[in-house]
Amino acid sequence: MKAILIETLKRAGHEPVDLGPDSADSVDYPDYGKKLADHIAAGESPFGIAICGSGLGISMAVNRNPACRCARVSEPLSAALARQHNDANVVAMGERLVGVDMAKAIVDAFLTTEFEGGRHQRRVDKLTNC
Repeated sequence: MKAILIETLKRAGHEPVDLGPDSADSVDYPDYGKKLADHIAAGESPFGIAICGSGLGISMAVNRNPACRCARVSEPLSAALARQHNDANVVAMGERLVGVDMAKAIVDAFLTTEFEGGRHQRRVDKLTNC
């Protein structure tokens, strides 16, 4: 799924940064969640895509960094709402639970939806400062 999403993003004009892993071998998702979270927190990329088997563990790992608002989603509406209402800067998916076409739709919704601000800003500020 990662390789397909990277190619899809490139064809859409994005310049994705692949933070690994580089093989199908079992890895510890907290290591990669931290790597992505540090990358986002440093301002190296405005958005991130996190993938693990279920999307749950990687989202928990990313959200340990207060600069990250990672939403684990399984369909495009949740991805759009995560951006629109929560200013999510990372989207997480489970490769075992989400098919490739659905993943493409999720990423598209996530990257094309703007944060609405307004009443939602106050809540996002509370997430950042809690």
